[in-house]
Amino acid sequence: MTLAPRRLLSRLRDLRARAAAPLPELVRLVAAELVSEVCSVYVQRPGDILELAATEGLNPNAVGSTRLRVGEGIVGLCAASGGVMNLPDAQNHPAFAYRPETGEDPFASLIAVPVRRSGRTLGVLVVQNRLPRHFTEQEVDELETVAMLLAELLPASGASEGTSEGVGGAVPRVFAGTTLMTGIAIGPVVLHAVRRTGITLLADDPDAELARLHDAADRMQRGLDALIAGVAPAGKPADASATREVLEAYRLVAADAGWLRRVGDVIRTGLTAEAAVQRVAREMHDRMRRISDAYLRERLADMEDLANRLLTTLSGDEPRADVAPGSILLARRLGPAELLDGHARGIAGVAIEEASPSGHAAILARALDIPAVGATRGMLDTAEPGDLAVVDGDEGQLMLRPEADVRTAFTRALAARGERYARWATLIGRPAATADGTALKLMLNVGLSMELPQLDRTGADGIGLFRTEIAMLARGAIADVAEQAAIYARALDEARDRPVLFRTLDLGADKMLPGTVVEEENPAMGWRSLRVGLDRPALLRRQLRALLLAAGGRPLSVMFPMVATVAEFMVAKTLLLAEARRVRPSPERLSVGTMLEVPALLWQLPELLKEADFISIGSNDLMQFLFAADRGTPSLYDRYDLLSQPVLNLLDQLIAAARPTGVPISVCGEAASRPIEAMTLAALGITSLSMPASAILPVKAMLAEVDLVAFRPVLAAIRRGGMNAGSLRDPISSWAREHGLPV
Repeated sequence: MTLAPRRLLSRLRDLRARAAAPLPELVRLVAAELVSEVCSVYVQRPGDILELAATEGLNPNAVGSTRLRVGEGIVGLCAASGGVMNLPDAQNHPAFAYRPETGEDPFASLIAVPVRRSGRTLGVLVVQNRLPRHFTEQEVDELETVAMLLAELLPASGASEGTSEGVGGAVPRVFAGTTLMTGIAIGPVVLHAVRRTGITLLADDPDAELARLHDAADRMQRGLDALIAGVAPAGKPADASATREVLEAYRLVAADAGWLRRVGDVIRTGLTAEAAVQRVAREMHDRMRRISDAYLRERLADMEDLANRLLTTLSGDEPRADVAPGSILLARRLGPAELLDGHARGIAGVAIEEASPSGHAAILARALDIPAVGATRGMLDTAEPGDLAVVDGDEGQLMLRPEADVRTAFTRALAARGERYARWATLIGRPAATADGTALKLMLNVGLSMELPQLDRTGADGIGLFRTEIAMLARGAIADVAEQAAIYARALDEARDRPVLFRTLDLGADKMLPGTVVEEENPAMGWRSLRVGLDRPALLRRQLRALLLAAGGRPLSVMFPMVATVAEFMVAKTLLLAEARRVRPSPERLSVGTMLEVPALLWQLPELLKEADFISIGSNDLMQFLFAADRGTPSLYDRYDLLSQPVLNLLDQLIAAARPTGVPISVCGEAASRPIEAMTLAALGITSLSMPASAILPVKAMLAEVDLVAFRPVLAAIRRGGMNAGSLRDPISSWAREHGLPV
C-alpha cells in the first residue's frame, strides 16, 4: 500500500471546505490513494451505535443498515479502546463479528483506526485488503493523520460523541498490554486492593509496639516457611513447592533485618507498629519508583506484598476481597505470595497494571499456568467488582464488559484451545519429525527448577538452554558453589538421559543483581555476560566448579554467552578444562559450546568450529546486534524480521560452514518458538530448536504436517523473488495457509 500524503490531505481539505462532508466521495478518494480494495467509515450514532456510513469496496446496500455496538466486533473494539487494531487475518480474530450483508468475506487483512476528537470517539476508519498482511508503521501513521481530518468532517455527518477515555461505565473497554503468560480466561472481576482504615497512629508504649512488631514478623516468617514447604497457611496445597526459588528470594527479603530495623526506628519516634510499617513501605515505594532498572522496580511489588502481609499479621484481620473460583484478578502490582493466594483460591486469570515479563508475578504465572497480562494501565480506574472480563494472554490484552458476541467468540476460542491441547497431548510421547520423515529435536528453555516438570509434561527432548542467572536474580544474590551445584544437579536429575545445555551467567544489561550499579549508555552492548565472567574469573570458576560437581560423572554440556571473539571463547574454555581436572568424578563427556549472538563470530567460523563442540544461536540478541535495533524499544519491535534475506543468508553461511565439521547448530532464541520460523529453520537444515514449554506441542504439531521436501524449493523461489523485500513472512505464511498448516 502506498500513500501520497500531501495530495491526499490536500484533497481532503477541499472536501472539508464544502458545506457538507460527502463521505462516499471521501472513502473513494482514500481507497484510491491507498491502493486498497476497501475503505469504510463507521460513524457513531446516539446510544453507542456504530453505523456504516460510507464504503468503497463493500456492498453499498449495507450503508445505513450495518450497525455494531461499541465494543462489538473489531470495529466496536477499536471504538471502545481508542486504539488501532492492525490484523493480518481479521476473520479469525476472536472478536470478529460477521455481517453477511457487507460482502467482506474475501478480505483477510484489516486495519481499524479510531476517529477521535477531544478524547471522544466519533467513528472508525477501516481499510481492508485480500492479502493477509500487517500494515506498516508508516501506513498506520498516515491513516491516523486521515482520521484526524475525519474528526473535523464527521460531525457534519451526524456523528455523536462517545464516552471519553479513562471514564468507566457500562461500555466495553479494551486495554492493550504485554503478555506475561499465554492463554485465555473469562470470568468476573475481583479487584486487588488493600484499604485499611482506622489505624491508630500514635503509640503509648513504644517498647510494647516493638514487641508486637517482632512477634508479627516472626509469625509472618513462619507462614512463608510453611508456604515454601508446600502448604499454604490455610492448609491447602498452593503449588508452592514448584515456586521455591522465587519464594525463597521473597523470604530472604522478608527476613532482611534492614527494613525491619527501619520500622523499629520509626516506632521509637512514637508511632504504632502499623503506622510505622505503612510509613516505611511508603518510603521504599517512593525510592524504588525512581530506580530505572526494570528488575529492581519489580521488587516494589514484593515489598508492598510484604508490608501488607505484615500489617495483616499485626492487625489479625483479612482485608482481601472474596475470590470465587474462576475470577479474574486485577491489580496495580502483585507480589508472589499474593499470586499464590489467588491461585489457591482458584483465579482463572490475572491482569497487573505495573508488571513486566521479568517480574516475580510473571515468573509464577507461567509456572502455575495462569493466563496473565501486564502493563494494562487505566483498567483499575474503569473496572468494577463483578464486571465480566477476558484476559487474552495470547494477544496481551484485557477486555472489560465485552459484548455478548465477543464473549461467545472467546468462549468458543477457549473451548477450541482446550480441544487443541487435547490433540497436542497425543504428541507428547512421539518423536518430533516432519511429514517427510526429517527427525527434529525440540528442547526446553528453562531458568528455574519450578519449570523442570515441563520436560515430562511436554515430552521435550531435553533442555536446550538452562539460564543459570535466573535463579540468582530470583534470590537477589549469587549462590555459593554448593547451592549452585544443587540447582544444576536437580536439572540433570529431572532430565535423566536427556541432554541439558547450561549457559553460564548472563548478567548485565537488563539483568542486574540488586546493589549492582553499572553506569552505561548502551548496557546491551556493555559489560555483561561472559565479559563479566572473564573480568571476574573467580566468579566464573565458582560456577564452573558447581556445574562439574553437579554432573557427578554424568555428561555435561556448558556454553558461554555473548562471545565476540574466538580468543574470549578459548580463555573461558581453558578455565572450564582447568576446573575439570580438579573435580572428581570427571564428567563422562564434557561438551563446550558457545552462543552465537555477536555477528563478529561469523568472520571467525573456521577457528571457532575447530574449538567449539556445539553452537547455539541466540536469535534475540543476534537480531538486535545484526540490525542495530534495541529489542527493548517498542517502536523497533517489529521493524526487522528473522524471516528476511540478511538473516536467512547468515544462517545459510553458518550451516554450510558447520556441516563438514559435524558441529551441531541449534536455535534457542524466541524465534524457535514460533511455528512459521520453526518450519523455515528446519527447511534450512537446523533441526534442534529450544523454546518455552508452552511452544513445544504447538510447534511439534505444525512441523508434523510440513513436507520439507516440498517446502524447500518454494522457500528458495520466495527468496529469489524477494531480494529487496524487508521480510519474507507474508509469502511464507501464505504458502503455509494454502497447505492447511496451523500457523
